[in-house]
Amino acid sequence: MNCRFCGKELTKLFVSLGSAPLSNAYLKKEQLTKKEPSYPLDVYVCDGCFLVQLPEFESPERIFSDYAYFSSYSETWVKHCEEYTDKMFKNYGIGKRSRVVEIASNDGCLLQHFIKRGMDVLGIEPAINVAEVARKKHVPTEVAFFGTRTANRLLSEGKSADLLIGNNVLAHVPELNDFVEGLKILLSPDGIITMEFPHLARLIEGRQFDTIYHEHFSYFSFLTVNKIISAHSLVIFDVEEISTHGGSLRIYARHKNGNPAAISERVGKMLDKEDELGFADVKNYLAFDEQVKKVKRELLNFLDRIKQDGKTIVGYGAAAKGNTMLNYCGIKDDSIDYVADISPHKQGRYLPGSRIPIAAPDRIRNTKPDYVLILPWNIKEEIMEQLSYIRDWGGKFVIPIPDLEVIR
Repeated sequence: MNCRFCGKELTKLFVSLGSAPLSNAYLKKEQLTKKEPSYPLDVYVCDGCFLVQLPEFESPERIFSDYAYFSSYSETWVKHCEEYTDKMFKNYGIGKRSRVVEIASNDGCLLQHFIKRGMDVLGIEPAINVAEVARKKHVPTEVAFFGTRTANRLLSEGKSADLLIGNNVLAHVPELNDFVEGLKILLSPDGIITMEFPHLARLIEGRQFDTIYHEHFSYFSFLTVNKIISAHSLVIFDVEEISTHGGSLRIYARHKNGNPAAISERVGKMLDKEDELGFADVKNYLAFDEQVKKVKRELLNFLDRIKQDGKTIVGYGAAAKGNTMLNYCGIKDDSIDYVADISPHKQGRYLPGSRIPIAAPDRIRNTKPDYVLILPWNIKEEIMEQLSYIRDWGGKFVIPIPDLEVIR
């Protein structure tokens, strides 16, 4: 495999998580008698540009054409979208004359807030089922994968973007250079790009290996994403650290020859910070694999102890990251009775690989488990508030990352 950004041959292994099915390929009951396709989860780091990346085993068309993730089911994300919309209006001159285009717009969770303010918006979403939900909310949405071809078509239709948004999409792109070139094409001369993505620094520091799955092709440091953006005649003029998805970055970019906005001092500080952390030295990436093994041992030892004590444990949140966790650790329904999830699109199905059944949250009230393992730990506060009633029977929460924690 060669690096999807710079083309250099990849020889340095960042982490190996065994073999697993696609994390969002939830199973129907009739599929349980069939074998699931499974692919290696071996992650490499490029010793040229330091992009951390997975090989492409399945095409985006297969992965995303029918998708199980809907943004609007997370209260934390809904609030995040509202705050972002306010910020763009107050600080960046985005108003009623601006066109807002969001790539991977999901169910319209973000764009609906711009519509309420009278904005001209367009969502670009590859998953047909998710796009239909957005359209029912009256969010104009095109079903397409984004890249230079889509960007040129939209530009020919007069749909350039004054604000071009990409939240948690950059990791999902195998053709990275084609995608970023598409951003440049679609962006109006004085327009702004904002992109959010999980920060590789937080992934390593927090031992967040469960954010690695086949639907994520790449994992980004600011050092590397700055190289990628610059290679396409764009410039990052600001960067923020935000709390979503266990710690993310939001970058602000524009054309190099566009509106000469000042470069924030935060750009230089972030580059210096990552340099101090060793992100420009490939040796500092290679210790992560052993850290991941420690998380696995901690969780399996805990499950073994409570099962020996005759206790019950269920999971909460049928998230993709949870599937990585369960499959890497080899956890099945003899350890976790079921996983509850608020999304009706997942209820009644089974987790890929582990084949643990997915139930509605009400089942927790009925079965009164001793422990609830929170799989989407990045929104643990939201989940613990929703499930606070488990304390009525002495139930406890279990957080597996970065260190196993039991919360009463």
